[in-house]
Amino acid sequence: MKKYNFNAGPSMLPREVIENTAKQILDFNGSGLSLMEISHRAPDFKPVVDEAVSLIKELLDIPEGYSVIFLGGGASLQFMQIPANFLLKKAGYVNSGTWAKKAMKEAKHFGEVVEVASSADDNYTHLPEIKDIPSDLDYLHICTNNTIFGTELRKDLDAPVPLIADMSSDIMSRPVDVSKYTAIYAGAQKNMAMAGVTVIIVKDDMLGKAPRELPTMIDYRTHVEKGSMFNTPPVVPIYSLLETMRWCKAQGGVKEMDRRAHERARILYDEIDRNKLFRGTVEESSRSLMNICFVMNDEYKDLEKPFLEFATSRGMVGVKGHRSVGGFRASCYNAQTIEGVNALVQAMKDFEKEH
Repeated sequence: MKKYNFNAGPSMLPREVIENTAKQILDFNGSGLSLMEISHRAPDFKPVVDEAVSLIKELLDIPEGYSVIFLGGGASLQFMQIPANFLLKKAGYVNSGTWAKKAMKEAKHFGEVVEVASSADDNYTHLPEIKDIPSDLDYLHICTNNTIFGTELRKDLDAPVPLIADMSSDIMSRPVDVSKYTAIYAGAQKNMAMAGVTVIIVKDDMLGKAPRELPTMIDYRTHVEKGSMFNTPPVVPIYSLLETMRWCKAQGGVKEMDRRAHERARILYDEIDRNKLFRGTVEESSRSLMNICFVMNDEYKDLEKPFLEFATSRGMVGVKGHRSVGGFRASCYNAQTIEGVNALVQAMKDFEKEH
């Protein structure tokens, strides 16, 4: 039976990315060594990093004056590393969900943190209204996509202060005006690579201003100066990132990824809105194109487990909602296919007929 992968992360990758990475794991560039066992300083590997950086800059149209680095630790480490490098006295955070809240918590170790906007009182069922941004902030931090509750800010804000974004779950799914940001960071395991590497895009002239002595590994300048090679980088995840960036470019780049995201979401949200058994969980204007969350209507609540079992029997993988909210979640990152979305929609229709 064919499987349709809706996991929220680590998530689905294009098949050719998996196959090409697997080949290099067996024999990297004909060297007779596995990609998993080569030195990261081997002559054959430096071009991997260089091409990966070049493709990210090309696909996102990153202007001069920005560096792209690859680190470990996931976005969760960046919750600390961002304020360590950029928080001088006071930073503003938009509390749009679980991950934004976690980032805000870590920033408080380094200075004053202001909650500029929040939708917590409404259980994150919509994007917070961002207005009256204090002009004395060192930066404003946003999380552009809420994987758990299913909201997304699919545009670049105009902010009177430096802007920093966690784009872990929607980077590469739309064009981004990088010039509006001081830093963008993303755990790569949604749209860019297998788990294990974090991508940071940082404005060079904003570095080195922190009023504190930073540990070497925490200072972004360390990794910019060494081209992500200060210590051993996650070699295999970086290679899978390279293959994914090649795939993205071949498919038509981020504009095409944006078109596909809208098409997938339209198909699935239309069915959620039509089907008497289900309802969406967030306001329509805030709906994520990456993580489509829905639940059973109240009168059909007892059918939640049967539907999950039914969908699983049809080959759906990873459609169970996050443990903190329940229900269902279909993650439709770049590698997700229209075939997969249509298969889920058909399962929803067939289950409706049975009940």
